[in-house]
Amino acid sequence: MKLSINGRTVSAEPAGSTTLLDLLRDDLALVGTKRVCDRGECGACTVLRDGVPIYACLTLAHACAGHEIRTIESLGNTDAPHVLQESFAAEDAAQCGFCTPGQLMAAVALLEHNADPSDTEIVAAMSGNLCRCGTYPKIVRAVRRAASLARAGTAEPTRG
Repeated sequence: MKLSINGRTVSAEPAGSTTLLDLLRDDLALVGTKRVCDRGECGACTVLRDGVPIYACLTLAHACAGHEIRTIESLGNTDAPHVLQESFAAEDAAQCGFCTPGQLMAAVALLEHNADPSDTEIVAAMSGNLCRCGTYPKIVRAVRRAASLARAGTAEPTRG
């Protein structure tokens, strides 16, 4: 089957029971998407399928054929970080790092659909992502900061 992952077409032949998380991490070496609970309870494995956040640990790889999948690797890097990555760092919203990739992907989806979310909308959009360190207020501030920078023209919300 062919998949579009981070803008690239990838050919893969996963077993019928292979999850998207297994395909990403084990077969494609895209290890930024984290395996934490492996039950769809924590959100650390959140990726975007056609712009919508999904849990990669609960999604069969075959269900992604013909869809655009975006992982944390699509956002930015140390030389050119995404505005959300910069905002998470500035607001100290990334503590231990287990939840950060999923948090960032959920935030990207929110900002792509709502460039000026209220705090209530941010909390609702992030509600499927647990943070063991309890940095929820900092995460809200980071998303608000990224949205503000994007609106001010300092950064584009989807590509840093």
